[in-house]
Amino acid sequence: MVKSFLMLGQSNMAGRGYIHEVTPIYNERIQMLRNGRWQMMTEPINYDRPVSGISLASSFADTWCSQNNQNPKDTIGLIPCAEGGSSLDEWAVDQALFRHAITEAKFAMQSSQLTGILWHQGESDSMNGNYKVYYKKLLLIIDSLRRELNVPNIPILIGGLGDFLGKEGFGKSCTEYNFINQELQKFAFEQDNCYFVTASGLTSNPDGIHINAISQRKFGLRYFEAFSNRKHVMKPLINENELLSLNHARTHTKTEKMYMKSMDFALGKISYDEFLSQVMEINKD
Repeated sequence: MVKSFLMLGQSNMAGRGYIHEVTPIYNERIQMLRNGRWQMMTEPINYDRPVSGISLASSFADTWCSQNNQNPKDTIGLIPCAEGGSSLDEWAVDQALFRHAITEAKFAMQSSQLTGILWHQGESDSMNGNYKVYYKKLLLIIDSLRRELNVPNIPILIGGLGDFLGKEGFGKSCTEYNFINQELQKFAFEQDNCYFVTASGLTSNPDGIHINAISQRKFGLRYFEAFSNRKHVMKPLINENELLSLNHARTHTKTEKMYMKSMDFALGKISYDEFLSQVMEINKD
């Protein structure tokens, strides 16, 4: 069975981590919804912009797989609906982003069990006193999601904003990010089946607003910790580097190896003869 997760929010949910900075994740148990089909996950998952990159969802899903060996036939499906730069008002129930997410989720639910919602948004609202109405607006969105999808008790994982904001680059204008974090925490603490995930200690790209690739990997671990234990994650995990190393050390399956070689050939990284030779070696295993 496919256990699916809906990805909502702005660019740090979509992912802007530089792809070349981390080891890629290939796992045949991780699917993504693209063009109406479940496909093996490749990054970027949430292609909202040509600059899309590493997001937290990939390490979240990879850890889900490593912790769910008792059901090896289960797969995890990611439903990408995040939109870079989007404000909370653009996620209102009468707006296009909300309606699109509902449509995608309902379509995915025809072939999967919707199991959780991953939310990360707030940078665009970290100014002009928007935090004062953030809680009320978010409550309307979350209540409407649960009602329209008929999932009243589904876990909502709510990521905090990075403490690198408000200092430099594009993040310099996010001067009220601490107030948004307070509202996000309050919401998660007060609402049923909502869990806060801290971004404390994460680092950004040089732009000062987007979480970098390795920090996105760590963020995904924290999201999974919150989901699996149904608890708030208020500080970095003590073994984040170790957990990432364990995930990277996993031996790839034949299907995954074939997929990677097909990617290398399609992208012009290897010749056709090299592709055939390497495929033959994989088939010998």
